[in-house]
Amino acid sequence: MTSTAVLEAIAEPTRRRLLDAIRDDERSVGDLVDIVGMHQPGVSRHLKVLRDVGLVEVRRDAQRRLYRLQPEPLMELDEWLEPYRLEWSFGSTAWSAI
Repeated sequence: MTSTAVLEAIAEPTRRRLLDAIRDDERSVGDLVDIVGMHQPGVSRHLKVLRDVGLVEVRRDAQRRLYRLQPEPLMELDEWLEPYRLEWSFGSTAWSAI
C-alpha cells in the first residue's frame, strides 16, 4: 500500500482513535464501539479502511472479530519522515541563531 493511502486513512480522527485503542493489544469490534462511542456499522467502516491500507489485521475468535495493529505501514511513514526530522532539528537551531 502507498504512503499516500496510509496518510489518507490516518487523516481521519476516528481512525487514529481506533489505532490508539489497538496499539498495545487486540480488541473486538464491541470493545472498539465502546471506546470510540460510535455505532458498530460506523466503526466497521473505519476498520475496513484501516484494513484495506494494511494498518490493521483481523482474526476470528468464535463469533468475535479481533483487530490488531499492523505497524509496518506506520514504520514506512516513519522512515520517510526521518530526513525531515533531521532538517527540523537543524533548521530550528539555524532559526534560533537569527
